[in-house]
Amino acid sequence: MNDESPASALPQRSTGAQPGPSAPQAQADPSAPQVQPNVSAPQVRPDPSALEGQPIRVVQAQGVRYTLLGTAHVSRSSAEAVRQLVASGDFDAVAIELDAGRHAAITDPERWAKLDLFKVMREGKVGMVAASLALGAFQARIAEQFGIEPGQEMREAVSAAKSAGLPLLLIDRDIGVTLRRVYRNIPWWQRLSLVGGLGASLLSNEKVSEAEIERLKEGDLLEATFGEFAASSERLYTPLIAERDRYMAAKLQSARGRGETPRHARVLVVIGAGHLAGLASALEGEPTDPQATITALERVPPGSPWPKLIPWLLVAFVVAGFVVGFLRNPNFGLQLLSEWSLITGALAALGAALALAHPLTILASALAAPVTTLHPLLGVGFVAAGLELWLRRPSVGDFSTLRKDVARPRGWWTNRVAHTLLVFFLSSLGASVGFYLAGARLLGRVFGGS
Repeated sequence: MNDESPASALPQRSTGAQPGPSAPQAQADPSAPQVQPNVSAPQVRPDPSALEGQPIRVVQAQGVRYTLLGTAHVSRSSAEAVRQLVASGDFDAVAIELDAGRHAAITDPERWAKLDLFKVMREGKVGMVAASLALGAFQARIAEQFGIEPGQEMREAVSAAKSAGLPLLLIDRDIGVTLRRVYRNIPWWQRLSLVGGLGASLLSNEKVSEAEIERLKEGDLLEATFGEFAASSERLYTPLIAERDRYMAAKLQSARGRGETPRHARVLVVIGAGHLAGLASALEGEPTDPQATITALERVPPGSPWPKLIPWLLVAFVVAGFVVGFLRNPNFGLQLLSEWSLITGALAALGAALALAHPLTILASALAAPVTTLHPLLGVGFVAAGLELWLRRPSVGDFSTLRKDVARPRGWWTNRVAHTLLVFFLSSLGASVGFYLAGARLLGRVFGGS
């Protein structure tokens, strides 16, 4: 279907021909919070001015009328449009572009206070947590310019659905799965550019006007923008945008149920405007097995074995260099070992010092790096961050202000939670640089005769 004007896009209020939600309907999405209908909730027609300029598209599929509202995640008008539409009483379910984790993040203010940093490091999820914080910090920095919380339109949808007694459907894919599929789908040099771009965005002070953000909600502009984006980086576009369009369509189809009568006949779908065209196209296409689609898009492709084998091969070369050095002359071998310890230890300590780690943490990094760099499964970052966490245990206040603090570069040093992650990364980076520099020098002296 073509885009409709905001007024004509709204479904007409039921007069009894369509059943309202019942208790079983509230179980459409196992990950969604279950609510009971509130028949006494006030129903008002949306203010036309609140919907003016909002990209709305209606899709009729398998007996369900989906009203897709494209939003900007840092827009006051988007949040107001969501509130007006949910309060209208024209819908029997609300679907939002969130997964269970992000839903918990915006509905549970104490979520970060429950973060177990030791468990995060032990399970190798430091990068995921740091990426989540960095993305949230960038969004928060922009949102601060307009006096609106990041994702306020999603908060509004959650709150309004609860007040109206409507089932809330969480239709987006887990962000961790999406990031891992992005990682698997792009070459290594593009991974570096993404990390660099994310870091640069955190340090940028460039202001963005609200008018520019509002213009991003024009569907045709977004389609053209993403079309150009896909042409230049299809490997990134596919898992980040296109796959999620298909995933959200499959979640909506799954929530419909298998019977002839859908669980929810009039669904308001609140999504970022960048997904408007893709989701509409996926819903309008030929029906597929939604569960099979969901399972396929949640599967993380296996990575190449080389990234795991290469570190072991490099360590084997270094160890071989030590063996040859000691066999040639024990004093020469001790000299090689001393140089290795000095280079790797000094650079790991430098990384910890740049993170403004505790003096004992800096010393521990210097002592641990020569050993941890010779075992790919160990890391000086675990030693440094673990000791820093013990010496400077974060307070409740550090957790409560974490998202706000990391919105500014200085906050990564002043907030003890973020600071622990920073110590982990910078000490690890220093040790990694030391490994390659010391390894090159060792092999050059042993096999190059220097």
